[in-house]
Amino acid sequence: MSDRHARLAASVAALRDVTVLCAGDVMLDRFVTGTVDRISPEAPIPVLRVTRETAMLGGAGNVVRNLVGLGARTLFLSAVGDDAPGHAVAGMLGDLAGVTPVLEVESGRQTAIKVRYIAGGQQLLRADQETVAAIAPARETALADAAERALAAGGIGVMVLSDYGKGVLTDTLTARLIALAQAHGVPVVVDPKGADYRRYRGASLVTPNRKELHEATALPTGSDAEVEAAARAVVEGCGIAGVLATRSQDGMTLLDATGAIHHLAAEAREVFDVSGAGDTVVATLAAALAAGLAVADAAALANVAAGIVVGKVGTAAVHAVELENALRHQDLEDAEAKILPLERAVERAEGWRRRGLSVGFTNGCFDLLHPGHLALLRQARAACDRLIVGLNSDSSVQRLKGPTRPVQSEAARSAVLASLSMVDGVVIFSDDTPLRLIETLRPDVLVKGADYTVETVVGADLVQGWGGKVVLATLEPGQSTTNTIRRMNAPG
Repeated sequence: MSDRHARLAASVAALRDVTVLCAGDVMLDRFVTGTVDRISPEAPIPVLRVTRETAMLGGAGNVVRNLVGLGARTLFLSAVGDDAPGHAVAGMLGDLAGVTPVLEVESGRQTAIKVRYIAGGQQLLRADQETVAAIAPARETALADAAERALAAGGIGVMVLSDYGKGVLTDTLTARLIALAQAHGVPVVVDPKGADYRRYRGASLVTPNRKELHEATALPTGSDAEVEAAARAVVEGCGIAGVLATRSQDGMTLLDATGAIHHLAAEAREVFDVSGAGDTVVATLAAALAAGLAVADAAALANVAAGIVVGKVGTAAVHAVELENALRHQDLEDAEAKILPLERAVERAEGWRRRGLSVGFTNGCFDLLHPGHLALLRQARAACDRLIVGLNSDSSVQRLKGPTRPVQSEAARSAVLASLSMVDGVVIFSDDTPLRLIETLRPDVLVKGADYTVETVVGADLVQGWGGKVVLATLEPGQSTTNTIRRMNAPG
């Protein structure tokens, strides 16, 4: 690990101490996943048999998700319609820790929805519903006033403008927000839209991709020299202090406020989906600047974060622990990275499914791991492509097994499980049963030992209801933690 990567890894913890003001176009991203087995007799198109539907925040909402993943606090300003998608967006924002949403509701406005239809890990179709029109002047004023109050109160480290061109960041509101930030000495990072970047005059950084930079300057953006020339044209012609151009497989190019150029090589190891990568870049860049990192270091951190997120599927977010692991050159699938809070387990499971992989689930106390446990886990992993294990917490083991159990702590038990190659994720739960985990993770395969029947397996009816299957694994005779403890305590 280089000295710079070590320094950047150490700085990730500081991202949890910052507050970011983010304004922009929020969307609802829906994913409809299924299988295609035939062509429609009505037209030469595939017939999608739907097996799962999920929804998450998109657009500027995905910037917020990335800020949350990094641990930053966020004040989020946007507008939605008075409709079901708008209510769903409000609910999702309300569920995010550390986020204070200020949502202006505009009657007659269609909250933007992007529906992606997916089979075999590939998108078949995307259908959009949206209003592309400027919000009303009263909505502009309300959002600007909210920003002014927050900036006057202090504590805002950076302002992000996430412009998807749907009408929230009008020319008037954009100019006022940048002026307010300048008046309070707060840097402004803009994820731009459109060809005229003069509307972002006064911003500290804009983060166009290669295509957007070409459209904004009408200059070629193929080589390092061409990207540098286009970036300088933006700075000189639009009154913007710096440019961070994202260049897919060619990494990034930063033109900072001093005029210095920095070319950053791509950090991605695998690329599954580039959607949402720009949101990850702007969120990581903003949080790093708010934490006091130099702009070149902030860009380097954003470059690493982008390399992580393109290895996921769909509009995904990066988490602080993933960023630290990548900077320390640790495998993202190492034991520590497999121990997941429920929210990240859900995200990882959805990513696997969008790649066409089946997700299995089993659970237990796994106290003093023995050959019976290993046999169960091998059979569970053989029944699916990826396996998540629900692990009873210390408190729930004590309730189930008595005051002398567990022998090993949940930290020790989870570390041992996560070190096994057949286990892809471990989630610790405190309930007496894994029902809430099963409801939330929605596994395709549920595995328990053959000492159960399908009818007595907790969650079996749910899994079968959404088209999954229940597998009863063959047990190893005479293997149990209780028997092991009894033999250990026997006289002589």
